[in-house]
Amino acid sequence: MSGATSVTVGVPLNIRRRPGRKTMVTPIRDGGDAAIATHFDPAVVKALARSFRYQKLLNEGRYASITEMAAAEKIERGYLGSLLRLTLLAPTLVEELIQARPISAPSPSELLQPFPEIWEHEQELLMPR
Repeated sequence: MSGATSVTVGVPLNIRRRPGRKTMVTPIRDGGDAAIATHFDPAVVKALARSFRYQKLLNEGRYASITEMAAAEKIERGYLGSLLRLTLLAPTLVEELIQARPISAPSPSELLQPFPEIWEHEQELLMPR
């Protein structure tokens, strides 16, 4: 297996402010129907976005360590470590959290707690059916 590769996916969308929340508005699909509405927890999505951003900064070599990054970003090192762990969540779980399919999605504080290393077990713990 050769070196690691990165894939970036772009999704055209606008974020509109609505009373008390922000709404993501996507373009009309080919079939002419509007995009499917989702009800996601903005705090969970923000935590996931931050975690992947911080991981990207580490991968690009902008910071030599988590300690250096925490100091530069003015956040606690422990919190940064917890956020970075979110990049290790099962891809299907991340997708469900963003699309907010489940009714009982975990809160950001629940996501920052230690979770199982095996993806199937973390799915059972964080998103019980």
